Order: sequence, then C-alpha cells, then structure tokens
Amino acid sequence: MMAISMHKRFSKIINSPLNYPILFFILIILIGSMVLYFCPNKSAMPRSYTDSIFTATSAACVTGLSVVDIGTSFDFWGQLTILCLMQMGGLGIMTFTSLSLYLWRQKTTITDRIAVGQVLLHDPKFNLGTFLVEIFSWTFIIEAVGALSLYWASPKPFSPFSAVFHSVSAFCNGGFSLFQDNLQAWKGDWGVNAVFMALIIIGGIGFSVFIEYKTYLSHRLTHWKSDVKPRLSWYSKMVMKTTIFLILFGGAMLFISEFIGYDRMMAIDDAFLTALFQSVTCRTAGFNTLDIGSMTNVSLLFLLLLMFIGGAPGSCAGGIKVTTFRVLLASIESELKGQKQPRIGKFAISNNTVKKAMTLFVISIVIIFLAVFLLDFTEGGDMPHYQIRGQFLEILFEAVSAFCTVGLSTGLTAKLSVTGKWIIILLMFIGRIGPLFIIHTLQSIEEVKYYKLPEEHVMIG
Repeated sequence: MMAISMHKRFSKIINSPLNYPILFFILIILIGSMVLYFCPNKSAMPRSYTDSIFTATSAACVTGLSVVDIGTSFDFWGQLTILCLMQMGGLGIMTFTSLSLYLWRQKTTITDRIAVGQVLLHDPKFNLGTFLVEIFSWTFIIEAVGALSLYWASPKPFSPFSAVFHSVSAFCNGGFSLFQDNLQAWKGDWGVNAVFMALIIIGGIGFSVFIEYKTYLSHRLTHWKSDVKPRLSWYSKMVMKTTIFLILFGGAMLFISEFIGYDRMMAIDDAFLTALFQSVTCRTAGFNTLDIGSMTNVSLLFLLLLMFIGGAPGSCAGGIKVTTFRVLLASIESELKGQKQPRIGKFAISNNTVKKAMTLFVISIVIIFLAVFLLDFTEGGDMPHYQIRGQFLEILFEAVSAFCTVGLSTGLTAKLSVTGKWIIILLMFIGRIGPLFIIHTLQSIEEVKYYKLPEEHVMIG
C-alpha cells in the first residue's frame, strides 16, 4: 500500500502542469546555447560552450549576468538570439502564470491552484484566450513605445536595433546591455533614465496588476463625470504600495550611503537620479548607472536586500516577491502586537499564506547559503582569508543576484571558474522556477491527516 501511495504521489508531481515551464525553459536554453556557441566570435577572447550556455540561461531566465561582453563578443545574429531568448523568457513567465491563473479561477485541483502561486486576477469573466492575446499585444506595444522613446531621447548610441534590444531587456527585466559600461554614460540623463525606470516598473509589477491599473485609469479619464467610480482590488493596491515604498526607501538609503557618506563629486540632482534608478533596477532588472564594484559596503547591503525581495508575482521579476515580503512584515507585526491574525489593510492573511511565505523565505535562504558555500570552495577555497579579503561579499552578491534573477555584479562574473559558472547557471535556473516547484512538490506529497498530535511548548530565544 505504501509503494502504491508513493507511486501516485510521484506521478502527481511528474504530471503536474508546473513542469511545463521547466521543460519550456530547458528547451529554449539548450537551443539558444547551441546557436550562441556557433555564432561568430567578434572578440579575440575564445568563447566556450560553458560561456554560451551561461549567456543563454541568463537571457532565458531574464537575469542579465554575463561572462562575456555581448556587445563586442557576439555579432548581430548572436545579439538577436539573446534578444529572442529574453523575449521568450519574459513572455513565457507571464504566459505560464496566466495559464496557472486560469486553472485557479476554474476552481480545479489543489495541484493546479499551487501552480498559480500568489498571482490574482479579480475578473469573474476571465477568458484565457483573450487574456493571452492581451499579454502579447500589450507587451509588444509597451516595448515598441519604449524603443521609440529611447531612440528619440538619444538617437546616436541607441540605433534602431539597440533601442529595441534595450527596451525588451528593460521590460522583461533582462538587464542585458550592448554597452561595455552598461548605462553609466546616461547616469545624469533624466529622459533615458525615466524610460528605463518606466519599462522596468511595468515589467515588474505583474501583468494582472498592470491590466487592472490600465482599466482603472482609462475609466477615470473617459468617464470622469460618472458617479460610478471604479475601484482597485486590495491585491493590486498592496502590490503598488509595497513597490513604491521599496523604490523610495531604497533610493533614499542609497542616496545617503553613496553620496552623503562617500563623496563622489556629483551634482545633487544627478546623485538623486542615480540613487533612484539603482533602487528601481536592483530589485529585478540588473541595469546600472554606477560601477557596482566601486559602491560602498553599506550600499551593497541595501542592494542585497532589495534584490532578495524582487518584484511582484506574475511578472518578469525574480526574488521572493513583494507580496511575500509584505506578508512576512504583517506576520511579524501581528506577533509583536499580540494580534491573532496578520493584517494588510482591511483584510487578514490566512495561516496557509503565511506558511507558504515563510517556507519560500527559508528555502530561498538555504539555496543561497548552499550556493555561497560551494562558490567559496571553487573561487579560492584553497587560499587563506587575508589573500582574498572582500571576496565573500562579492560571492554573496553574485549568488543573490543570480538566484533572484537580477543580473548585477561587482565584477566577479567574468572571473568565475568553470565550476563556478555552472553553479551560477544552476542558481539562475533554480531562481527562475525552483522555489515554487519545491513548495508544490512538498505540498503534493503531503498526506492529509484527520487527527492532531498532542502539542507541547518549546522555549524560544
């Protein structure tokens, strides 16, 4: 009986719809890596298959880490391949979360509901086909507007292809740039920075939230005289409030730690813009207008926190997600205040949601710790600490950036050993789809118990 029960659980995991995104990403990564491997190499430095699959994984998982300079190493066809991988990766993420959402709305099995994650769409008339068409249409519209805006704002460096490439990279939160110094040349350009920040934020709030706000603003503008006012859902307001808070808080902290505690001889408006841009991009996109390797340790710690949180569910962003962060804060607040239920706004959070948030948080910490542990072995594990002082922070930063699919680096990526590169490849892949799959697996094999064991108190602290 036990063998039959285990076989049923295993079959349930294997046949789960959550496996489809895994197979999708593996397929496009393998195809993309072969195409990149056989693309002509413009650089004098040789490009191995490891470098090619590293780049393909980073592009498909919309991370942005790269062991080679894609602007000088790959020709036009190689760069076009990276563009296509980012586009398919970004659309794939939104499409699969939308398919899961459809299953959740149809009140199907618990396996399918888990696949939905925390993505919510408050529309009882939901139609899968219409929603998917809307995803593709709005994605291309937003990216087209972004490309035109970049070309108009800075036509010489942003050629038509370069404008399209960076627009797709920003909206899909890919973080890849064709320029050697990323976006450092535009650190004081308000127009270019505004375009990138808008694309990154829209791509990181989740498609359902974007559609809801679009409908809300459209109704308010076209029916402003009407007595019937549309209302935003509790979920969408929570996502936007948390996102805005993180952007402003992160920008303020980076401004203080980078430009007040450390004199960079930069004009105050440029310093403010740079801090704000880095706060927006570090949670998900991976672009930078500052040299990350030259930032203060305080700034790097704040970047680590923001990268770990990431963007919203159902978006191209990585991290544990802003909803998980908000649920954990509400849970801690309720414990400190002695409240029985954690609350966000007018609603209480279910115990099941709190457990999922805590599980995701702990699993993410464990995965990052294991990756740092292995990278410490591969990247100088045979050397004394005084010879590699400061490398631990660089490795931790690299691991968090890879797992949370951000793409920022202090400069360690290109220096990684072959084994280190494969660890980061695996970390990027796990960070894109792993935590949710692990939660799904654990809950799939969980037995339903119709009894409770006697409880006992344990001294804590």
